[in-house]
Amino acid sequence: MTRNLVIVLLMVHTLPLALEAQYTDSTGKMIPAYGVVTLPDHWEVRPAKQPFPVNSFIVPAAMIAYGVTSLNNHKLKDWNAELKEEIWDEKPHKQIHIDNYLQFAPAAAVYGLNAMGIHGKHNFKDRTILYGMSTLIMSGTVFAVKKYAAYERPDGSNKLSFPSGHTANAFMSAEFLRQEYKDVSPWYGVAGYAVAAATGYLRMYNNKHWFGDVVAGAGIGIASTKMAYWLYPKMQHWISPNKDLHTVVMPTYQNGAVGLGLVHSFR
Repeated sequence: MTRNLVIVLLMVHTLPLALEAQYTDSTGKMIPAYGVVTLPDHWEVRPAKQPFPVNSFIVPAAMIAYGVTSLNNHKLKDWNAELKEEIWDEKPHKQIHIDNYLQFAPAAAVYGLNAMGIHGKHNFKDRTILYGMSTLIMSGTVFAVKKYAAYERPDGSNKLSFPSGHTANAFMSAEFLRQEYKDVSPWYGVAGYAVAAATGYLRMYNNKHWFGDVVAGAGIGIASTKMAYWLYPKMQHWISPNKDLHTVVMPTYQNGAVGLGLVHSFR
């Protein structure tokens, strides 16, 4: 009697998968095998590696490149001088210092909106870590470039003009707001960028920065937040691949002050 081995895969949505071997004789009678192989109901699937989002960095990279070029390009330097003359020289005015606070407004809005019950993409712990990472990347970059470039401010007060730190911080915050609320409404991001643009303009209005400084600062700020949002998931996997991260200590830098920041999630 010829017997053909038939493998039947029983797939049940709520039960473990099982492989059951059965034999069929010439009469068509099913004869069960002696053993059943049970497969686990949960298969670990490794997440696909996230490629570096090159396209999202094109605009900020172009802005940074423009700013760097404006340091030595005669046409762009002339454009800087013309804007300074139009904004400051021809119309002398009293400085407005609201830009010192306006730069933080988009980031503050993220926490304010969450406090009002309009929740963004991440919880308090994650968004705070992301904001801290963005600040660290932005501040470190701005500080290093300022020291290296040693470009004189329009008012001649020092040689820390390039790039604009206020503008970098403002656009970093605006991109932070956009990232957190782009799935809720794009208008939050639009509002954040409007505030950032106003901050950049006020830096020129107060005769503290050239136009090229402002454009480069904006590019650095945007790129810093984008970099943080790309790095953070990888950092979570490196530090704690199998469990949630409850406490994070990381270095901070802001306006020349170096310190440590701590974020803890109480559960």
